[in-house]
Amino acid sequence: MSTATIEASAVAAAPGAAVPRRHHMHIRASVATPLATIPRVGPQIIAPNGDFTRIAEHMFFLMLRNVSSDGFAFTDPLHAGIFSLPGCIIAAPSFPANTAGIDQDYVYNWVRDAALTTMEIAAANIPPVAAKGGVEPLIDYVNFAQLCQNNATPTMGHACFTVDGESRPWTEQNDGPALQSIAVLNAYNQLDTATQAKAKALVTRNIEYLLDVYQQPTTNLWEEHQGQSFFARSAQLRCFQLIKKNSIGVTVPPAIDDAIQWLQSALAQHWNGSIYVSLLPAPQGYDPNIDILCACMYGAIPCTDTKLLATAARLRSQWADDGSPYQYPINAADHKLGLGPLLGRYPEDTYDGDMADTTQGRHPWALCTCNLAELYYRLAHTIPHLGSVPIDDFSQEFFNQVGVTRDTPLAQAAKSLQGAGDAMIEAVLYHSDHLELSEQFDGVTGYEKSVKNLTWSYAAFLSAVRAKSGLNVEG
Repeated sequence: MSTATIEASAVAAAPGAAVPRRHHMHIRASVATPLATIPRVGPQIIAPNGDFTRIAEHMFFLMLRNVSSDGFAFTDPLHAGIFSLPGCIIAAPSFPANTAGIDQDYVYNWVRDAALTTMEIAAANIPPVAAKGGVEPLIDYVNFAQLCQNNATPTMGHACFTVDGESRPWTEQNDGPALQSIAVLNAYNQLDTATQAKAKALVTRNIEYLLDVYQQPTTNLWEEHQGQSFFARSAQLRCFQLIKKNSIGVTVPPAIDDAIQWLQSALAQHWNGSIYVSLLPAPQGYDPNIDILCACMYGAIPCTDTKLLATAARLRSQWADDGSPYQYPINAADHKLGLGPLLGRYPEDTYDGDMADTTQGRHPWALCTCNLAELYYRLAHTIPHLGSVPIDDFSQEFFNQVGVTRDTPLAQAAKSLQGAGDAMIEAVLYHSDHLELSEQFDGVTGYEKSVKNLTWSYAAFLSAVRAKSGLNVEG
């Protein structure tokens, strides 16, 4: 971004549409312009030279509002008198009775979402509680995860639990135990001794389960299809790789080596000649799918995989390029401000939090946008260490989108990638509601919609900001 101030602008609603109730927030990329000269429509988000670390501090505490403790609990909206247990991480505090136009209840603990949130809590290095000898939210997480594991039915891949740790009727998603194990490994050194023992037992049971099921189809990341999932396979591969080299005393089963080799071969089968496909067999209208980028952020796919970058280029172009049938109108408007683009999940996505809505439209997601920003940041830090830009026939379009060619000096290439990531993060902030992040943005107006205060949205933002600082980049 330049040092110019990006001023908030009124976004006209489509004819006949309701007037949006939220204002966009101001984003200042530097402190060069006096605050007194800026119209006071809303709060100022000040990010000098694209430094989002101060904003991330606010996002972290917004995320923590969805994490239960022994002094902060959620009421089960469907069952009076039932409250969340410490360590329960709800997907969002949103359910139909308190969110107009939404018929979805997110006051549940999803294994995946909770694990990704815990990764960010572990990365924050919260001071330990002296009386416990460890970080309280992480101790609570392990205890609650073990309760859910014990209550999981019909399998240990069960994806969703009530706030008091009971299995909710839902699907089996075999990326969950893998991500949970990764989160626990990340948190292990911040646990007290008693909880460390529980953590090793939790991970050991997860690995035993995964070794039995990793070759089987599973419900995919977006909970819409069953098949051989690229994301699940990538999460399982990363989990097995970490277990193989763990130093905390988790026994490495002999079958790990075969599982790693099998998953590496299986992931390669998702390449269709131009992109990685999300599922095998591939559903119509489901690719390119943002879960391929999630497989890099949370799984084993390296950011320098040029086939991954080819897929990322297609993801960006389908929602940003003029002439694309899937372009979000808000991206065209944001482009004039030097913002974006905002990304969604997949081409034919119509989910907007209201399954009863017969006029569902296509809308970008905060977490999807943050995932591509994180990919740019990871590459910006990785390229100088590589000594080259990973451009080939597959990835050329990806780098061309941000002005990088085979002849671009490494320092300039890294700067261009950083700038591309900044523009996307600034778009997320610009369309936020006082930094609060819903699940989605309206594809036309840019105002927030769908489920409010999605925990994963905050976690994805925090992960991207860490990547910008070089703190979660592959070596």
